[in-house]
Amino acid sequence: MKKVILGSILMVALSASFVSCREAADKAKDATEAAGDAATEAVDAAGEAADNAVDAAKDVAGDAANAAGDAVDSAKDAAGNAIDSAKDAAGNAVDAAKDKAGDAMNSAKDAAGNAVDAAKDKAGDAMSSAKDAAGNAVDKAKDAVKH
Repeated sequence: MKKVILGSILMVALSASFVSCREAADKAKDATEAAGDAATEAVDAAGEAADNAVDAAKDVAGDAANAAGDAVDSAKDAAGNAIDSAKDAAGNAVDAAKDKAGDAMNSAKDAAGNAVDAAKDKAGDAMSSAKDAAGNAVDKAKDAVKH
């Protein structure tokens, strides 16, 4: 009887271990499936993250290109304004030079006119003095002939 009881206990123990192994295998299978699902979800999430990163990089590159275009436009505007200012300054300098040259020419004309007038006056005075001196000489000569 001892053998029968020990054999029965051994059979119960073996059947319990087979049932436990099946349960462990089922749990391992479920865990493997869960791990596979998690890996698939992780791959999908990584793909979405990569797509989002590419989209963000495209947006940043577009923004940078727009900013560079704006900077070029601003530089063009500034250069155009500088050219316009230089043209205005050059035009003003030419106008001022013309005015100064005109003023100098008018001053020279006035000075020449004054010199001519002064020369005429001196020549007239000299002529009058010469006439007076000649008249006096003639008078003296007449007086000298009479006496």
